[in-house]
Amino acid sequence: MAQLILSAASAVGRAGVGQVLARTVASTAAAYAAGVAERLIFGPRKRTVEGPRLDAFTIQSSTEGAGVARVFGRARISGQLIWAANFKETASETTESSGGKGGRLAASKTTVREYLYSLSFAVGLCEGPIDRVARVWADGKPFDLSRVNHRVHRGTPAQTPDDLINAVENGAPAFRGLAYIVFEDLPLKDFGNRIPQLSFEIEKSLGEDDPDALENALEAVTIIPGSGEFVYGTTKTTREIEEGVTRVENVNNNDGVTDFSASLDALSSAAKNLKAASLVVSWFGDDLRAGNCALRPGVETYDKTTTPAPWRGGGVSRGEARLVSMIDGRPAYGGTPDDTGVIEAIVAMKARGLAVQFHPFILMDVAPGNGSPDPYGGAEQAAYPWRGRITVGANDGTAGAAADILGFFGTAAPSDFTVANGAVSYSGPNEWSFRRMILHYAHLCAAAGGVEAFLIGSELRALTTARDHTGAFPAVAALKSLAADVKSILPSAKISYGADWSEWSGVTRSDGRFFHLDPLWADPAISFIGVDYYPPLSDWRDGFDHADLNAGRKSRYDRDYIAANIEGGENYDWYYASEADRDAQARTPITDTTYDEPWVWRAKDIRNWWKNAHHDRPNFVRSPGATAWVPRSKPIRLTEFGCPAVDKGANAPNVFVDPKSSESALPYYSSGARDDLMQRRTLEAVHAYWRANNETSGGVTLIETNRFYVYAYDARPYPFFPARADIWGDAPNWERGHWLNGRLTRAPLDALVEALCAEGGVTDIDAGGLRGTIAGYVVDRPLSPRQ
Repeated sequence: MAQLILSAASAVGRAGVGQVLARTVASTAAAYAAGVAERLIFGPRKRTVEGPRLDAFTIQSSTEGAGVARVFGRARISGQLIWAANFKETASETTESSGGKGGRLAASKTTVREYLYSLSFAVGLCEGPIDRVARVWADGKPFDLSRVNHRVHRGTPAQTPDDLINAVENGAPAFRGLAYIVFEDLPLKDFGNRIPQLSFEIEKSLGEDDPDALENALEAVTIIPGSGEFVYGTTKTTREIEEGVTRVENVNNNDGVTDFSASLDALSSAAKNLKAASLVVSWFGDDLRAGNCALRPGVETYDKTTTPAPWRGGGVSRGEARLVSMIDGRPAYGGTPDDTGVIEAIVAMKARGLAVQFHPFILMDVAPGNGSPDPYGGAEQAAYPWRGRITVGANDGTAGAAADILGFFGTAAPSDFTVANGAVSYSGPNEWSFRRMILHYAHLCAAAGGVEAFLIGSELRALTTARDHTGAFPAVAALKSLAADVKSILPSAKISYGADWSEWSGVTRSDGRFFHLDPLWADPAISFIGVDYYPPLSDWRDGFDHADLNAGRKSRYDRDYIAANIEGGENYDWYYASEADRDAQARTPITDTTYDEPWVWRAKDIRNWWKNAHHDRPNFVRSPGATAWVPRSKPIRLTEFGCPAVDKGANAPNVFVDPKSSESALPYYSSGARDDLMQRRTLEAVHAYWRANNETSGGVTLIETNRFYVYAYDARPYPFFPARADIWGDAPNWERGHWLNGRLTRAPLDALVEALCAEGGVTDIDAGGLRGTIAGYVVDRPLSPRQ
């Protein structure tokens, strides 16, 4: 109408009123006719379209009287719907405009009204208490629980009613003894407005009543892998693959959280008595010759852009780091963990009540074809060797040894580092040295709010046993100085060194036996004696005619047999003088006929080493004066301790299978078959033995059993590691390695059979002769043990 009046008014000056009115009436009639035609053809200019609406909602049926499933270990089940509220309807409107612009037809608006539905319901899972719901599938597809509002009730005897069910029903049962999950307002659009077919992976330990079962005994673990640029972060990090294409680097699981967070959740659930964790973080060495070895943080590629922040590790940016070597077209290692991620990991572990030990670690990135002179006499240095082989070589016993060790340790000082906004920067001498690495992480741990314990290194056996021209051990002196500097940065932390099991108690040279680490162990900056504990704990062979079987030992899995080799057996009672003797089991007793101190020669004799004064044996003659070690003055911690999941793993717990490494090996007389039970029984035996045979003197405990750092638990969550071999190159090593992931929740056959028999009222049974473990077992209906 406004358009009509204005048009008429402008026309009055040019024509008569009659003409204007005639034209106006004509145009109005034409417009009206056009509008009628438009509405007939195109519909009204404003219209509302309603989507489908439910008058009723069909609830998935539940079987009345169905048995409650019982889960042992880890298993996938469907559950039963045990409660549902009325569905909730929510209207959502969107408006779209079309036409009218630049044309004669006016714009039309369409409002689409869509009805969305959600439902609150509960699914009964199985008999409780369970450890956790590990994974969920909806209509056969992985389902991210973190994206929906839910609560898991573990089925404890004292659990209380769910708040929502209680409110809706004005009173509800607690379903005590039944594990169940409650979904609150689960959106149903993606499932065709129905409850999806749900299935759940349940983890439930078998060792509830056995204090020696690994799940209960485990109080400390070592967290690996130590490499992986964002492996320890609790913040999601996204990598730009190409323009417009991104990928989240550290979320490779179905939980919707970072891999580290998911793995820590699984660990906390499986090991309910966990008190401490040792976090491994690596730099890379490039040469076995101490004087030539540079230690640097490493990256997998220089061509990587990440958000919300770029990688920064060891105080340097990506372009300043070492590029790790390639093998089979992919990086031989993950890069050094990002400094921010390391801080996040420390904070996250402490938030869970864990005491954190920090473990700076050296990975030797010496690739095949390196061409570097080999201090051990090879054509070139062996590929990817153990850090314990870094050596002074032919300079041992000369002034050159001290120079090589000084070159390795460097001269970086605590004052060369600054910390601002959680970032550590370095401004000291231009060196990539051991001191720079250790002091960097001491400052980083301080920035994270501190740690309970800090290792100034580990397993540098060839260095700590090297002597200079005066007969002194210069690496030991360097470690003492480093310990004092770290203590000045972390005054509340307990400082130590993680010595190899073959290094910690002393060294035998051609000219005597020496307690070479005693100056370090006695130093006031050192709080405890750290031992990476991997001694032989069995000497089992195949067949029916070998020494231990003939001595009455029943099985290599027998905890008592393994325990008897902790303060007994090889490297305690006897040793093998040659490989031929080992094959023949010709055992040479360990004795000390002159001074009656056989413990001096025993690598496994922790107790007598701890409780006695130490006297060096230059030229194998006992010195009249004792070393600086004061008997019973400090506790011992097993800073690492483990066993590979491989046949006869306890014969040589220190070895591992890694095809790329020159150190890759199987235990003596092993078939190479995977053996999860071997690992479990070894770990259980050591825990149980020391708890039963520990001692205290003057308030100092021989061994701190709550600090047995079992090697290892991976920050990459199971089963995605090792399943995602396309992401992680070391995934195949899991099969026979030291990993606890995926094994801690498995069901030992003997415990499973005994549990099933106990449910049937049969308790007088010994299933110890059963071997092996299974992922899990489900009893889904009333059955007798025989069935």
